Amino acid sequence: MAQKITVTLEDDLDGGPASETLQFSVGGTRYEIDLNKKNARAFRKQVAPFIEHARRAGRGQRRQPGRTQSSRRHSSDIRGWAKEQGIAVSERGRIPASVVEQYETATP
Repeated sequence: MAQKITVTLEDDLDGGPASETLQFSVGGTRYEIDLNKKNARAFRKQVAPFIEHARRAGRGQRRQPGRTQSSRRHSSDIRGWAKEQGIAVSERGRIPASVVEQYETATP
């Protein structure tokens, strides 16, 4: 026994037959709406000025690569040099850019 299933899109605005499903996002929430050609054209016309001034969103945040052993060793070298010079640097965390610049200037 064979079955035939037919899916008919209904325009979400006027209840008539729809020709396409539009997807959009606002405020971090994704939406879909089924529209006929006339309503889809009107939708695109209404959002066009906003799209012209918008930028495309990325695919989410990219994961930062972990620190390598050589970058840890480099940080350790900078901290050791700073202590020898009498520059206060914390044992952990980011080393101030000014200290890194001084280190790079002072060491070949």
